[in-house]
Order: sequence, then C-alpha cells, then structure tokens
Amino acid sequence: MDFKLEVVVIPVADVDRAKNFYAGLGWRLDADFPGSDGLRVVQLTPPGSECSVIFGDRLTTAAPGSVQGLHLVVKDIEKGRAELAERGADISEPFHDAGGVFHHAGDEARVPGPDPGRGDYGSFASFRDPDGNGWVLQEIKVRAPGR
Repeated sequence: MDFKLEVVVIPVADVDRAKNFYAGLGWRLDADFPGSDGLRVVQLTPPGSECSVIFGDRLTTAAPGSVQGLHLVVKDIEKGRAELAERGADISEPFHDAGGVFHHAGDEARVPGPDPGRGDYGSFASFRDPDGNGWVLQEIKVRAPGR
C-alpha cells in the first residue's frame, strides 16, 4: 500500500493575500471553494510537485505563521533561489549547515554559500510567506538509493 502525502494545511490570517503570494510564485491554483458556513478552501501546487498546500477560513486552529520547515526540492539551489526571488519571495542567500547533516532550526549553524562539495541534500535557502510560515529550498540532484 502506498501512502502519499497529498496536502499540507498552512494557517494564514488573510486568505486572499496568501493566495496572491503563492500564485505569484508560479504555483498552480487548483481550487478556491467557499462553503455555506464560512468554510473556504484554497489549494495551490508548486510546479512539478505531487503535494499541494491548502489554506482558507475555518480549516485549522493553528496560529497563522506557525508552520515551519516546509521543504521545496530543486535540482539547482542557485537557479531555484533566483526564480523565487524574481517572483517576489524574500529568500535568503544559499547556505549549508555547519554540522553537515541537515539544517538546524531557525538561523542556527548556517554557513553562507552552498555546500562546498555541492553534495545532494546539503544546500539550502529559506523564505517565509506573508504570515511567517517558513519554507526551505533544498538542493537534491540525485536522490539517495531507495528514495
């Protein structure tokens, strides 16, 4: 049995502002459904992704901006970063982690520049949506065996 991550719920304060932000990044708008009881569901999908994000009204009790560490994978950290920046994301410069295993929470242990050996899984950049939900861009050219 396959279990595929299909949707991640993101808490936002202003649905239309979030919709405009993610659509501005080039994400496909899949749905914007209002319900009769004030429920609203907006779904967008990043280019090439099989997983979408949804947000809206009455979808979650989580505080806007409380989701952190959402990852977008790209084959080239510099090109991916540049594309997001051109589309309006306030994205960090590429960085790698001082420990070399995985990035730490927040800005802890960040070393400027991509991974020196450009090893897969080791180069990152980060940005936040207008509510403060945190995203990490991660470079993976070739996945580890079995992934």
